[in-house]
Parts: sequence; structure tokens; C-alpha cells
Amino acid sequence: MIPTPSQLFTLFERGEIEREELQAMMDLHARELIQEMEEDYQNPATAWMERLLAKRAASRLVRRHGERLLRELLGALAEFADFPPARHLWNVAHPDVPLYCFLRIRREPVFRILSIDSKSGEIAVTIEHGEAAKGRGTRRTFLLKRDDSWKLRAEAF
Repeated sequence: MIPTPSQLFTLFERGEIEREELQAMMDLHARELIQEMEEDYQNPATAWMERLLAKRAASRLVRRHGERLLRELLGALAEFADFPPARHLWNVAHPDVPLYCFLRIRREPVFRILSIDSKSGEIAVTIEHGEAAKGRGTRRTFLLKRDDSWKLRAEAF
């Protein structure tokens, strides 16, 4: 799993990777995005349906939990070590990117939020990621707690 762009810039700023390595890995991320755009162009009906499903799921989550909490929650998940969906969530804190862009309902690898439960200052979130076939995705539950600086941090259960 290659690091997310934000992790790559952190590594570069620390001097752990050279500029050429940074550019090569960012090129991999860019190629992945371009490939998805080409797939959407070749099959606009599927892309349109995916967008509608993601918008509906995102609006339901925003109504129930609020956009700010969702962005913070997804950002905490993006920082979780060795979490494959992080490559799609790394830019979630940017307010100009709509929340539905981070959900992947049918497109592989899927990323669905199944439940969010808040109890006594902790948030338990259950997600599904990986294969799109019913019952084939990986379900994981994370417990998110606020640290001393009041930032959410994820722990797997």
C-alpha cells in the first residue's frame, strides 16, 4: 500500500524521501484518478448511478450526524495505519470537496459507512470496504476517542 498524498508530503518534509520519490508516488495517485475518470467517461450511466447513491448516503449521514463530525471522523480513519480506504479519504478535511465523493457504494473498492454510534464521548463507527459483492467486503468497527488536543483518533476493535 503506497502512502496517501498527505503522508507523502509529511515524509518529504521530514527528509525521509527525495523529491523524485515524492513525484513518482504522486504520479501513481494521479494515474489512478485518471483511470477512474476514463472509466466514468466510458460508462456514464454507471457513474451517474454511483454518484446518486453516494449523494443519498452522504445526505443521510449529514442529516443524522452533521457534516463537521463526518469530516472529522473520516479524517481520523484516513490517518489509521494500514487502512486501505485511506487513499480515497486523505483530502476529506477540504471543505470544497463534497462528502459524497469519499463514499463508494458500488464501485470497487467500496467504502460504506454502515453505522455511527456515539456513547459517553466515544464514537463507534462500522464501515465496509473492499469487494462490492454482497457479503464479500471487509467490515470493521473503529472506536474513535478525542485526545488531549480534542482531535479524534481511531482505534480498531
